[in-house]
Amino acid sequence: MKVSVVGTGYVGLVAGACFAESGNTVICMDKDEEKIQQLRAGHIPIYEPGLEDLVKKNVEKNRLHFTTDMKEAVEKSDIIFIAVGTPPDEDGSADLSHVLAVAESIGEYMNGFKIVVNKSTVPVGTADKVRETIAKKTNYPFEVVSNPEFLKEGAAVEDFMYPDRVIIGTRNPEVAEIMKELYSPFVRSGNPILIMDERSAELTKYAANSILATKISFMNEIANLCDLVDADVEMVRRGIGSDKRIGYSFIFPGTGYGGSCFPKDVKAIIKTAKEHNYRLLILEAVEEVNRNQKRILIPKILKHFGGDISGKTFTVWGLSFKPKTNDMREAPSIEIIRELSKHNVKIKAHDPVAIPEAKRLGLDKYATFYEDNYEALKDSDGLVLVTEWLDYREPDFERMKELMRTPAIFDGRNIYHPEKVKKLGFAYYGIGRR
Repeated sequence: MKVSVVGTGYVGLVAGACFAESGNTVICMDKDEEKIQQLRAGHIPIYEPGLEDLVKKNVEKNRLHFTTDMKEAVEKSDIIFIAVGTPPDEDGSADLSHVLAVAESIGEYMNGFKIVVNKSTVPVGTADKVRETIAKKTNYPFEVVSNPEFLKEGAAVEDFMYPDRVIIGTRNPEVAEIMKELYSPFVRSGNPILIMDERSAELTKYAANSILATKISFMNEIANLCDLVDADVEMVRRGIGSDKRIGYSFIFPGTGYGGSCFPKDVKAIIKTAKEHNYRLLILEAVEEVNRNQKRILIPKILKHFGGDISGKTFTVWGLSFKPKTNDMREAPSIEIIRELSKHNVKIKAHDPVAIPEAKRLGLDKYATFYEDNYEALKDSDGLVLVTEWLDYREPDFERMKELMRTPAIFDGRNIYHPEKVKKLGFAYYGIGRR
């Protein structure tokens, strides 16, 4: 099939590369000329395991192409995916300006029947708005489909190639069959392609992310309660996770969720409900818990040092919102570094891949970045672990103790065993750990 993808972020670039891998001719379009030049040269602007090899392979096979020309992308494709950002406005609603701008351009350059697919995460009713926008610009027939993505950053390629399910929102049976054919190489193991109406598909994405965000915030609340009642959240987690109705996924306590999806999707669905005079009280609480959780280590740090940390030095390990990505959108590390900086302390920081992004966000105003995580520990009064990269899971504790001025660990992801590190001479503080 001839496919174009508008937008070369996490969703668009992964989708384009994976569709090309299954034999389709794919054009990835982006208005950012510098990004397109980098992609043509084989340089991937985002960190995503496996993506660079996939892009290079399909460019060499002449199946994957990059352009800044919207006219070319529209005219040479039968199926056009919209995969641009929908950042949250100040009121929490999703900003659809980029989506609708793309829809307008598609309508302007239409040269025959097209299937236009919303891949971006968008509020209920967006397919109707895209349809109206395109119809104002063309007399050619077209169909609009909602096809939300369910990709985890750090595992996006695998998630696309082997999806749990594919959601196709369309009322047109013929279009549904075309979309099923496009996705058929990815569901050969029998995972379902679910056909539904556009609005149900749009809401499915928000509902799925909201459930996962709820599990995270719920477990963080339980971890905070464990701290107060002298229970151990690791024991509690094992106890509830063994219930098949609950499971172990997304019940690891920590410093809260971040990234491009959960924060904005929870805000957006709350806003959608308010527009219909209804309050999603559970999700409002989820959002509040997460907002507070990002600062949960600060009181622990202050308590350990008797309430005054002025003049101290702290080392932050982990800047990205999760491992295997350089994405720092809504990352807890941002809040932690900014809060620590208010106490007149020196901050050192390390991350395997996210340091350039941290500098772009202006965090070098508060912290000094190091390419080596042990070098960042030298003369430190406390290690603040924020992101559970594999690089940090089995460190040389003896070396750490020698480097640090004060051997104290504030473990925001509970990756260390409290008894083990205490026996090695460290003060240890986790989230809900005894």
